[in-house]
Amino acid sequence: EVQLVESGGGLVQPGGSLRLSCVVSGFTFSSFTMKWVRQAPGKGLEWVSSIGNSGIYTSYANSVKGRFTISRDNAKNTLYLQMNELKPEDTAKYYCAKQTTNLPSGQGTQVTVSS
Repeated sequence: EVQLVESGGGLVQPGGSLRLSCVVSGFTFSSFTMKWVRQAPGKGLEWVSSIGNSGIYTSYANSVKGRFTISRDNAKNTLYLQMNELKPEDTAKYYCAKQTTNLPSGQGTQVTVSS
């Protein structure tokens, strides 16, 4: 059974940082390009960042470029998203997924940026 379990969200002030984690099981994590997506209240899913299976190649949405860093540890089956300089518009539920997945299957982790 494929499982993706996101964690690390929370309430943070503007300018703060959070590190999200996604622990994966049920498939060969190291073989897949992975991504983070997010969904703000009342809005659709927004792609945030992707990382190749080896971790060498990364890409980011313009809205997070220079502030967020995606990484992975294939030995731990874990995907990460380091989020710095957080803004109120980053408030959303964050999900990890395989790059080819249209709808994430995890429960997500809520990030709220507010003073």
